[in-house]
Amino acid sequence: MHLPAVGGTSVAPDFSAVTGSGFDHMVGALLTITLITAVAALLVAAITWAVAASAGSWMTVAKARIGLLVAAGGAVLAGGGLAWTNWLLDTGRGL
Repeated sequence: MHLPAVGGTSVAPDFSAVTGSGFDHMVGALLTITLITAVAALLVAAITWAVAASAGSWMTVAKARIGLLVAAGGAVLAGGGLAWTNWLLDTGRGL
């Protein structure tokens, strides 16, 4: 995990303060809850969109469509957050 020595010093992120405290498990649990909530909101918005479209309520259709896009964005951010962080750490390690 250490980078090559630059000017005689080795540079690397220090995760020893948080690895033993269970912080990584807490973050994983929070990401899981966030992802489940975002997917549930996605389903509710999609069902609302379908029901409102069949009933002819175009204002509700527009609001459900916005809700669907926001929920999809939240699901993508929650699902990709950990992968993006790992990618950034791997990229930084290679510099």
